[in-house]
Amino acid sequence: MAPSLVTAHRVPLLMASGWMGFTCAGPPTPTPAGSKAGQVPGAQPVEYKLCSFPQTVRHGFPYQPSSMAFDPVQKILAVGTQTGALRLFGRAGVECFCQHESGAAVIQLQFLINEGALVSALADDSIHMWNLRQKIPAILHSLKFNRERITYCHLPFQSKWLYIGTERGNIHIVNVESFTLSGYVIMWNKAIELSTKTHPGPVVHISDNPMDEGKLLIGFECGIVVLWDLKSKKADCRYNYDEAIHSVAWHHEGKQFVCSHSDGTLTTWNIRVPAKSAQIITPHGKQPKDGKKPEPCKPILKVEYKTTRAGDPFMVLSGGLSYDTVGRRACLTVMHGKSTAVLEMDYPIVDFLTLCETPYPNDFQEPYAVMVLLEKDLVLIDLGQIGYPIFENPYPLTIHESPVTCCEYFVDCPAELIPALYSVGSRQKRQGYSKKEWPISGGNWGQGTQSYPEIIITGHADGSIKFWDASALMLQVLYKLKTAKVFEKARSKEEKANTDIVEEDPFAIQTMSWCPESRMLCVAGVSAHVLIYRFSKQEVTTEVVQVGGTNQSVRNIEPPSQPSTGSNSSDGPRDNIACLQVRSSPLKQSPGYQVELVIQLVWVSGEPPQPITSLAINSSYGLVVFGNSNGLAVVDYLQKTLLLNMGTSELYSPSDPYHRQPRSPRKVHIPTGTSCMSRLSNLYSESVKKLRSSHFSKLCYAKDNTFTRSRSSSVTSIDRESRESISAFHFCESYPRKMDGAVGPCLLVGTTQGTVVMVALSLPPAVDQRLQQPVGISSCGTMVTLKGGILTMALLDATGALLPPSFESWYDPNASDEEKEKSRRRRPASPPSSQEGPEAQFAVLCSEKQAKVLAMPSQTRVYKHNITESSFVLRADVVQMAGAYCIACFCANGHIMTLSLPSLRPLLDVNYLPLTDMRIARTFCFSNLGQALYLTSPTEIQRITYSQETCDNRQEMLSELFTPVETPEAPNRGFFKGLFGGGAQSLDREDLFGETGAGKASRSLAQHIPGPAGMEGMKCAASGVVGDLARARIALDERGQKLGELEDRTAAMMASADSFSKHAHDMMLKYKDKKWYQL
Repeated sequence: MAPSLVTAHRVPLLMASGWMGFTCAGPPTPTPAGSKAGQVPGAQPVEYKLCSFPQTVRHGFPYQPSSMAFDPVQKILAVGTQTGALRLFGRAGVECFCQHESGAAVIQLQFLINEGALVSALADDSIHMWNLRQKIPAILHSLKFNRERITYCHLPFQSKWLYIGTERGNIHIVNVESFTLSGYVIMWNKAIELSTKTHPGPVVHISDNPMDEGKLLIGFECGIVVLWDLKSKKADCRYNYDEAIHSVAWHHEGKQFVCSHSDGTLTTWNIRVPAKSAQIITPHGKQPKDGKKPEPCKPILKVEYKTTRAGDPFMVLSGGLSYDTVGRRACLTVMHGKSTAVLEMDYPIVDFLTLCETPYPNDFQEPYAVMVLLEKDLVLIDLGQIGYPIFENPYPLTIHESPVTCCEYFVDCPAELIPALYSVGSRQKRQGYSKKEWPISGGNWGQGTQSYPEIIITGHADGSIKFWDASALMLQVLYKLKTAKVFEKARSKEEKANTDIVEEDPFAIQTMSWCPESRMLCVAGVSAHVLIYRFSKQEVTTEVVQVGGTNQSVRNIEPPSQPSTGSNSSDGPRDNIACLQVRSSPLKQSPGYQVELVIQLVWVSGEPPQPITSLAINSSYGLVVFGNSNGLAVVDYLQKTLLLNMGTSELYSPSDPYHRQPRSPRKVHIPTGTSCMSRLSNLYSESVKKLRSSHFSKLCYAKDNTFTRSRSSSVTSIDRESRESISAFHFCESYPRKMDGAVGPCLLVGTTQGTVVMVALSLPPAVDQRLQQPVGISSCGTMVTLKGGILTMALLDATGALLPPSFESWYDPNASDEEKEKSRRRRPASPPSSQEGPEAQFAVLCSEKQAKVLAMPSQTRVYKHNITESSFVLRADVVQMAGAYCIACFCANGHIMTLSLPSLRPLLDVNYLPLTDMRIARTFCFSNLGQALYLTSPTEIQRITYSQETCDNRQEMLSELFTPVETPEAPNRGFFKGLFGGGAQSLDREDLFGETGAGKASRSLAQHIPGPAGMEGMKCAASGVVGDLARARIALDERGQKLGELEDRTAAMMASADSFSKHAHDMMLKYKDKKWYQL
């Protein structure tokens, strides 16, 4: 029966914050006959405290951005997306994510400058007021328009009245304090001339005159601009142009404005001369010599006009290129004086803003930068330096530089790892950035106490691997590794067709295995290649080494019943050909990860090698093991030799009750033009594809709905007709066979049919013999079978503590021999005390359907738990929580569950995230200390937590967006302007728009919706206490300063009065006895 993958209801973005505490005492899941739960070591009661998975932080570039706004006083940037998301950015490390419940696109954002509030307008004709004075912003008010569609919004600086233009051409006014409509309405038929027979179209622009708040400039799509007098409620002037308008920009003196049009022209108008424009220019149009009108260009979508006190003004515009520039990328044009600079962008421009020194529109703007929001990037251009260099972006917005194909998360890593990666990664930084500091510098960092190192590793479609520092809820790229450098690039289509099995992204990373202690890295790619890397701080130039020499690769893993033909001609089937050609010339390798060995599977009998589904590396043994749908291979990377290459059926002994007959793999035709991710889907039958396509609508990287998770078992287990694949590996020190008395190096192998096989490894006893003597490998048969494909395996000691695989401490492979000997130490697999007793170990096995715990070495089952019946587990990991261990599972139906160890008692079951996208399945991963993450969009990583400690400290760990800052002083009007009325004219909007002056608005026009008032909102509001205290302290300081100034002025006035009294008394004595005619 097909599992149910998706639930039919919508899960709110921020889960409830109630905590769940569980005690793992009491009767466990039923055990086999003869074994009692109380007699099993390690079943002590353990107190687990888990929270219900609140989201902590979201990293990466906002997916599908649609609008942005900037607060020039708070220095905060807001970006809205087509999915209703809000991302707010301050200084490096200060980020915040919010989501509108409706999911409608954000069409415009408006800050209440220096007020800690933001207004968002959505495509569903609703506007929302966000409170930014708390760490988790919340909606205070909402207003939903019922009869008109919102097209444009404008909020004047230091005003509480928001102008809203609609598709019908009307303008409504909203009080942002109460979020109620004013009775004052500007109707389109009153704004345009009565003689006009056609509708002017939607409102595309609203702004007030910088020098006269009583004059409102309204731009209609058809090309009409109206200067509206708010007091007299009539149009002062009308400006007509025969091309559609896209944007309007004022000169700061309020005497001129500029319009951008759909034919690539800019028109400049004097407000007192509406009959004819003062100037018409086509910035990118070819000027004919005969004086005719220039050829039309593409629309200028936006223009901004910014003045400077000491030089020429800046005019910045997007679009307007000539139609003959076919294929040219999007450009931003900066016009300054007589110079015009055209800046090419990597992606289409969504919006741009010119950053200025002053928030006042009636002063010289003094622009210093242009912020450009692209479809997949955020660029900040320095206007103050020659050549307009860009600022170095401090945000982690390059996750999607190449599509993410896999992801791993490591918490509580060795402390020296992050500095080591940062030291080699700092040399990879680009040059030529602006020398100025990043101007978006608002907010404050969180005050969390958690300080353990966290590292995220992402694999990408172009073969690159990025290491990220994810400590303290921040994200910073540390180091980038390019695996494609190891291979030659195909020079022609013919050469490519003969070697590659995929046309697009042949170097894409499919799965990774990383040992943080030894810093060994092993990656597998979609072209059935495996690369082994060592970490070194020194630069070297070496030859690239392949297993078996430069011209040989590992034979394709096939059952022995499939002999190869040995043909390599162009006419016959391809045989013994690797998918990629390894670089033949010496490779210069910079400090960081340097390739140690290359392993490639080859074509056999005209069939391409099957993708690698599982991978593991062990630095203590010097071994790498990988498997696919045909079998497994073990490689000794120290001796550069292939130790084992066998089919899955060969793992079973003839007497094994779980032995299966080898099945010949079906031949699959792979079209030449399919992408690498599409190719992986050929492993599964059409029935599985139809099952998945009925549940999943999107894929983050592939062109169709294909499941490309590194562990592909979750889908192959549904298709019982498919061959048995290798799905999981685990190196360990355990008992190879039943009732063995001593532990030894072992390898656990899990398959998609739920079988777990123990493989014994025989290593040379002396370290100095390791490079001379071969490693012995022997299969010990099947341990146990589970329902569904095996996902994860682990070992516990008698006390329930995890026994991690042994590892070799890191040493620099290019260092001297003496330094190598000092640093090379082999860590014992486990303390001797834990190996005593009849049942000294527990084997933890988890599949897509159930989990089992076996006592070792007897291999008897002591605990069993059926995880799910109607769905299947996509990801399972054994993680540490509060000093104990548990199994964390993520199911296809969106449930996240945790089971105690070793008793397998359910601790948590939360319906967190219905699986609507295969991207989540491929990238979801758990880590220690209650952390998890997944790729929530092609450009963003979402981190969640199931640790109560993190939940309790989350409020302190989150950054604070709003900080108390004084608003700059208004520009000085000057003596003559103040005397003769030449300065800015103010307007009492309260009298004009209030209920007493304008009356009540129609109730049916819009519906007021109060903001959420739940416990989470109350907790968030409580976080603003510190900010309120700071603001109160500043207010008291300002009051004290003003009182001091008043006291000084009072003292001066008293001294002046005393002096005047003295002089008056002297004058009285002087003229006291004189007659009036003597004066």
